[in-house]
Amino acid sequence: MAATLFVKILPKQGWLPLTQTVRHGSKAVTRHRRPLHILKQKLMAVTEYIPPPRIIPPGAYPSQRQRVQEDSPLMLIMKRNLKTVFQDSKMIAVVQNNASNAEDMMVLKHRLHKHGIAVKFFPNQVVQSFLKDGLHSNMAPLFIGPTVLFVSKEPKVKEMLSALRASQQMTLLGACIDNTLLSAQAVVSYSKLPSMSVVQGELVSGLTMLTSHTASMLQRHPAYLLALLQQYVKQKSSGDGSEGAAKAEETT
Repeated sequence: MAATLFVKILPKQGWLPLTQTVRHGSKAVTRHRRPLHILKQKLMAVTEYIPPPRIIPPGAYPSQRQRVQEDSPLMLIMKRNLKTVFQDSKMIAVVQNNASNAEDMMVLKHRLHKHGIAVKFFPNQVVQSFLKDGLHSNMAPLFIGPTVLFVSKEPKVKEMLSALRASQQMTLLGACIDNTLLSAQAVVSYSKLPSMSVVQGELVSGLTMLTSHTASMLQRHPAYLLALLQQYVKQKSSGDGSEGAAKAEETT
Protein backbone atom coordinates (compact mmCIF):
# COMPACT_ATOMS: atom_id res chain seq x y z
CA MET A 1 0.00 0.00 0.00
CA ALA A 2 2.80 2.35 0.93
CA ALA A 3 4.76 1.43 -2.21
CA THR A 4 1.87 2.11 -4.46
CA LEU A 5 1.22 5.39 -2.71
CA PHE A 6 4.87 6.45 -3.27
CA VAL A 7 4.62 5.58 -6.94
CA LYS A 8 1.53 7.63 -7.32
CA ILE A 9 2.80 10.63 -5.45
CA LEU A 10 6.31 10.66 -7.07
CA PRO A 11 5.26 11.94 -10.56
CA LYS A 12 3.26 14.76 -9.00
CA GLN A 13 5.83 16.08 -6.50
CA GLY A 14 9.00 15.34 -8.52
CA TRP A 15 12.32 14.01 -7.27
CA LEU A 16 14.07 15.92 -4.47
CA PRO A 17 17.89 15.74 -4.28
CA LEU A 18 19.48 14.41 -1.15
CA THR A 19 22.08 17.24 -1.02
CA GLN A 20 21.62 20.85 -1.95
CA THR A 21 24.45 23.33 -2.67
CA VAL A 22 24.01 26.74 -1.12
CA ARG A 23 26.26 29.60 -2.37
CA HIS A 24 27.09 32.19 0.23
CA GLY A 25 28.28 35.72 -0.67
CA SER A 26 31.92 36.66 -0.10
CA LYS A 27 32.70 38.38 3.13
CA ALA A 28 34.12 41.91 3.03
CA VAL A 29 37.78 42.21 3.93
CA THR A 30 38.08 44.51 6.89
CA ARG A 31 41.82 44.16 7.57
CA HIS A 32 44.06 45.86 5.00
CA ARG A 33 47.83 46.20 5.06
CA ARG A 34 48.69 49.47 6.65
CA PRO A 35 51.24 51.62 4.74
CA LEU A 36 54.65 51.95 6.33
CA HIS A 37 55.75 55.18 7.84
CA ILE A 38 58.03 57.31 5.71
CA LEU A 39 60.89 57.07 8.22
CA LYS A 40 60.59 53.29 8.30
CA GLN A 41 60.64 53.18 4.50
CA LYS A 42 63.81 55.26 4.40
CA LEU A 43 65.40 53.07 7.08
CA MET A 44 64.57 49.90 5.15
CA ALA A 45 65.93 51.40 1.92
CA VAL A 46 69.19 52.37 3.62
CA THR A 47 69.62 49.03 5.38
CA GLU A 48 68.73 46.91 2.32
CA TYR A 49 71.19 44.09 1.77
CA ILE A 50 73.33 44.43 -1.35
CA PRO A 51 75.12 41.20 -2.22
CA PRO A 52 78.76 41.50 -3.28
CA PRO A 53 79.60 40.97 -6.96
CA ARG A 54 80.18 37.42 -7.97
CA ILE A 55 83.84 36.63 -8.47
CA ILE A 56 84.33 34.70 -11.71
CA PRO A 57 87.41 32.52 -11.72
CA PRO A 58 89.78 33.17 -14.62
CA GLY A 59 89.30 30.86 -17.56
CA ALA A 60 85.68 30.06 -16.73
CA TYR A 61 84.38 31.95 -19.80
CA PRO A 62 85.99 32.39 -23.25
CA SER A 63 87.93 35.56 -23.91
CA GLN A 64 85.99 38.45 -25.45
CA ARG A 65 88.92 39.64 -27.54
CA GLN A 66 88.36 39.46 -31.25
CA ARG A 67 90.58 37.02 -32.94
CA VAL A 68 92.37 38.57 -35.91
CA GLN A 69 92.36 36.07 -38.71
CA GLU A 70 95.51 36.21 -40.77
CA ASP A 71 95.25 35.95 -44.53
CA SER A 72 96.47 32.80 -46.16
CA PRO A 73 99.28 32.93 -48.75
CA LEU A 74 96.77 32.24 -51.54
CA MET A 75 94.58 35.16 -50.42
CA LEU A 76 97.62 37.46 -50.33
CA ILE A 77 98.51 36.52 -53.90
CA MET A 78 94.93 37.11 -55.07
CA LYS A 79 94.87 40.48 -53.31
CA ARG A 80 98.09 41.44 -55.07
CA ASN A 81 96.62 40.48 -58.43
CA LEU A 82 93.42 42.38 -57.66
CA LYS A 83 95.43 45.47 -56.73
CA THR A 84 97.24 45.28 -60.06
CA VAL A 85 93.92 45.02 -61.88
CA PHE A 86 92.55 48.13 -60.17
CA GLN A 87 95.72 50.11 -60.84
CA ASP A 88 96.04 49.24 -64.54
CA SER A 89 92.36 49.41 -65.54
CA LYS A 90 90.29 52.50 -66.22
CA MET A 91 87.06 50.53 -66.55
CA ILE A 92 86.06 47.94 -63.93
CA ALA A 93 82.54 46.60 -64.33
CA VAL A 94 80.83 44.28 -61.83
CA VAL A 95 78.54 41.74 -63.50
CA GLN A 96 76.32 39.15 -61.81
CA ASN A 97 76.57 35.62 -63.18
CA ASN A 98 73.10 34.02 -63.23
CA ALA A 99 73.96 30.34 -63.79
CA SER A 100 75.83 30.83 -67.04
CA ASN A 101 77.32 27.62 -68.42
CA ALA A 102 80.89 27.17 -69.59
CA GLU A 103 80.06 27.42 -73.29
CA ASP A 104 78.25 30.75 -72.96
CA MET A 105 81.09 32.08 -70.82
CA MET A 106 83.65 31.12 -73.46
CA VAL A 107 81.63 32.85 -76.18
CA LEU A 108 81.31 35.98 -74.02
CA LYS A 109 85.04 35.99 -73.28
CA HIS A 110 85.80 35.75 -77.00
CA ARG A 111 83.49 38.68 -77.82
CA LEU A 112 85.00 40.85 -75.11
CA HIS A 113 88.56 39.88 -76.00
CA LYS A 114 88.06 41.32 -79.50
CA HIS A 115 87.66 44.77 -77.94
CA GLY A 116 90.45 44.41 -75.37
CA ILE A 117 88.17 43.64 -72.39
CA ALA A 118 89.30 40.91 -70.00
CA VAL A 119 87.15 38.77 -67.68
CA LYS A 120 88.46 38.27 -64.14
CA PHE A 121 87.19 35.94 -61.42
CA PHE A 122 87.88 36.71 -57.74
CA PRO A 123 86.12 35.35 -54.63
CA ASN A 124 83.90 37.85 -52.85
CA GLN A 125 85.82 37.33 -49.62
CA VAL A 126 89.05 38.47 -51.27
CA VAL A 127 87.36 41.45 -52.92
CA GLN A 128 85.62 42.54 -49.72
CA SER A 129 88.89 42.31 -47.79
CA PHE A 130 90.70 44.32 -50.49
CA LEU A 131 88.04 47.05 -50.75
CA LYS A 132 87.55 47.44 -47.00
CA ASP A 133 90.04 50.27 -46.45
CA GLY A 134 90.83 51.28 -50.05
CA LEU A 135 89.81 54.07 -52.39
CA HIS A 136 87.15 51.89 -54.00
CA SER A 137 85.39 50.93 -50.76
CA ASN A 138 82.03 52.13 -52.14
CA MET A 139 82.06 49.22 -54.59
CA ALA A 140 81.86 46.65 -51.78
CA PRO A 141 77.99 46.38 -51.78
CA LEU A 142 78.10 45.25 -55.43
CA PHE A 143 79.97 42.04 -54.63
CA ILE A 144 77.10 39.84 -53.41
CA GLY A 145 76.62 36.40 -54.86
CA PRO A 146 78.40 35.08 -57.95
CA THR A 147 80.07 38.10 -59.59
CA VAL A 148 82.51 38.61 -62.48
CA LEU A 149 84.79 41.55 -63.28
CA PHE A 150 85.07 43.04 -66.78
CA VAL A 151 88.23 45.15 -66.92
CA SER A 152 89.94 47.13 -69.67
CA LYS A 153 92.70 49.68 -69.86
CA GLU A 154 90.44 52.12 -71.73
CA PRO A 155 86.73 52.79 -71.13
CA LYS A 156 84.97 50.68 -73.77
CA VAL A 157 81.43 50.86 -72.50
CA LYS A 158 79.58 50.50 -75.81
CA GLU A 159 81.42 47.31 -76.71
CA MET A 160 80.80 45.84 -73.26
CA LEU A 161 77.07 46.60 -73.34
CA SER A 162 76.70 45.15 -76.83
CA ALA A 163 78.33 41.92 -75.63
CA LEU A 164 76.12 41.78 -72.54
CA ARG A 165 72.94 42.16 -74.62
CA ALA A 166 73.77 38.90 -76.36
CA SER A 167 74.23 37.09 -73.01
CA GLN A 168 70.99 36.97 -71.02
CA GLN A 169 72.59 35.25 -68.00
CA MET A 170 74.87 38.20 -67.21
CA THR A 171 73.47 41.28 -65.44
CA LEU A 172 75.41 44.51 -65.05
CA LEU A 173 75.40 45.79 -61.44
CA GLY A 174 77.68 48.82 -61.72
CA ALA A 175 81.08 49.98 -62.86
CA CYS A 176 83.99 52.20 -61.90
CA ILE A 177 85.09 54.28 -64.89
CA ASP A 178 87.98 56.73 -64.49
CA ASN A 179 87.77 56.43 -60.69
CA THR A 180 84.05 57.29 -60.77
CA LEU A 181 81.47 54.83 -59.43
CA LEU A 182 78.46 54.51 -61.76
CA SER A 183 75.25 52.53 -61.50
CA ALA A 184 73.95 50.33 -64.31
CA GLN A 185 71.70 53.10 -65.65
CA ALA A 186 74.54 55.61 -65.43
CA VAL A 187 76.76 53.26 -67.43
CA VAL A 188 74.11 53.13 -70.16
CA SER A 189 73.96 56.94 -70.18
CA TYR A 190 77.76 57.09 -70.31
CA SER A 191 77.78 54.86 -73.39
CA LYS A 192 75.62 57.41 -75.27
CA LEU A 193 78.25 60.13 -74.88
CA PRO A 194 80.59 60.81 -77.84
CA SER A 195 84.09 59.39 -77.76
CA MET A 196 87.08 61.33 -76.49
CA SER A 197 88.53 61.83 -79.98
CA VAL A 198 85.26 63.33 -81.25
CA VAL A 199 85.05 65.67 -78.26
CA GLN A 200 88.67 66.73 -78.72
CA GLY A 201 88.07 67.38 -82.44
CA GLU A 202 84.99 69.49 -81.68
CA LEU A 203 86.93 71.41 -79.05
CA VAL A 204 89.86 72.08 -81.40
CA SER A 205 87.54 73.20 -84.21
CA GLY A 206 85.65 75.51 -81.84
CA LEU A 207 88.85 77.05 -80.55
CA THR A 208 90.19 77.48 -84.11
CA MET A 209 86.97 79.17 -85.19
CA LEU A 210 87.08 81.54 -82.24
CA THR A 211 90.73 82.35 -82.92
CA SER A 212 90.11 83.05 -86.60
CA HIS A 213 87.07 85.18 -85.78
CA THR A 214 89.09 87.15 -83.24
CA ALA A 215 91.93 87.66 -85.72
CA SER A 216 89.49 88.81 -88.42
CA MET A 217 87.92 91.26 -85.98
CA LEU A 218 91.32 92.63 -85.05
CA GLN A 219 92.36 92.99 -88.69
CA ARG A 220 89.09 94.50 -89.86
CA HIS A 221 89.55 98.00 -88.49
CA PRO A 222 93.11 98.53 -89.79
CA ALA A 223 92.12 97.18 -93.22
CA TYR A 224 89.06 99.40 -93.29
CA LEU A 225 91.16 102.41 -92.28
CA LEU A 226 93.75 101.57 -94.94
CA ALA A 227 91.05 101.36 -97.61
CA LEU A 228 89.67 104.74 -96.57
CA LEU A 229 93.12 106.32 -96.72
CA GLN A 230 93.79 104.84 -100.16
CA GLN A 231 90.46 106.14 -101.42
CA TYR A 232 91.22 109.56 -99.97
CA VAL A 233 94.64 109.64 -101.64
CA LYS A 234 93.12 108.68 -104.97
CA GLN A 235 90.45 111.33 -104.67
CA LYS A 236 93.02 113.96 -103.74
CA SER A 237 95.34 113.01 -106.59
CA SER A 238 92.45 113.12 -109.09
CA GLY A 239 91.36 116.51 -107.73
CA ASP A 240 94.87 117.95 -108.06
CA GLY A 241 95.09 116.70 -111.66
CA SER A 242 91.81 118.33 -112.63
CA GLU A 243 92.84 121.66 -111.05
CA GLY A 244 96.17 121.64 -112.95
CA ALA A 245 94.37 120.95 -116.23
CA ALA A 246 91.98 123.88 -115.60
CA LYS A 247 94.86 126.26 -114.89
CA ALA A 248 96.62 125.17 -118.08
CA GLU A 249 93.50 125.89 -120.11
CA GLU A 250 93.17 129.33 -118.54
CA THR A 251 96.75 130.26 -119.41
CA THR A 252 96.30 129.21 -123.01
